[in-house]
Amino acid sequence: MSFLTNEKLTIVGAAGMIGSNMAQCAMMMKLSSNICLYDPFAPALEGVAEELFHCGFDGINLTFTSDIKEALTDAKYVVSSGGAARKAGMTREDLLKGNAEIAAEFGKNIKQYCPDVKHIVVIFNPADITGLITLIYSGVKPSQVTTLAGLDSTRLRSELAKYLHVPADEITNPRTYGGHGEQMAVFASTVKVQGTPLTDIIGTERMPLADWDALRQRVIQGGKNIIDLRGRSSFQSPALVSIQMIAAAMGGEPFRWPAGVYVNTDEFKNIMMAMETSITKDGVQYIPVQGNEEEHAALVDSYKHLCNLRDEVIAMGVIPAIEEWHSINENL
Repeated sequence: MSFLTNEKLTIVGAAGMIGSNMAQCAMMMKLSSNICLYDPFAPALEGVAEELFHCGFDGINLTFTSDIKEALTDAKYVVSSGGAARKAGMTREDLLKGNAEIAAEFGKNIKQYCPDVKHIVVIFNPADITGLITLIYSGVKPSQVTTLAGLDSTRLRSELAKYLHVPADEITNPRTYGGHGEQMAVFASTVKVQGTPLTDIIGTERMPLADWDALRQRVIQGGKNIIDLRGRSSFQSPALVSIQMIAAAMGGEPFRWPAGVYVNTDEFKNIMMAMETSITKDGVQYIPVQGNEEEHAALVDSYKHLCNLRDEVIAMGVIPAIEEWHSINENL
């Protein structure tokens, strides 16, 4: 039976809806023959494991534990949804303090128990900031940590498909960049609809400018809409997309959406933000984002918003000042 790897994949937060769906996706996609589920809530975790045993998958050594040392020891790939979930009326940013502290502990546990980890995907919100905190404390290279950002682009594709009444796969290169939150930068210039640039459609009878502006807001509020409809935050889509990210890091199918990545350029400094990326066995590399003047301004605004969140976490004492990061992680 062919798996992408026999190396250990640990799923953190596996008793939750995202984590349990991640586990099933990883098993269905044959990512690894060695999967460990971790969650501090032991009875629910055992229930998830039992259900997965009942699925009848072959060739997989599935283990589960509420001991973080056992879970992370020898892990080469780790995906974490181990933060508090977003609830009705909350923004991703509302989760900042509690999940920032969880991310700090997670990073320290990585450093202590699996310093040889190859890739980490962080998906609990606000993912840009929790991923940055994990990177700082884990001691790994920036190329070894990515965060979930692709959902915003999949939501853009979905909204365009519904509005324009075309199959979703005939909408190519839908992209949002910057933050995975209220301040994301939604790009139109990258998109084609059945081969026609979206910028040639916006402002016409087919899509009046006001409708495009309303569609952008639906993309930005895509997560809130799921909460309003289902009474809980998204779990199926983040589970699949995050497992696609770790699969690419294992050498599997290329990941085709933007990902959150550590950026430190002349313009965007010391931040984790969604960029165009390539995720391979060698890690994640980002590609400079191209857009028109208005889109670039939106990206800069998104970056500034993320910097404010980062600085808020510094003020909380969860992470030190930027100039001290190197003393914790020599790769920064």
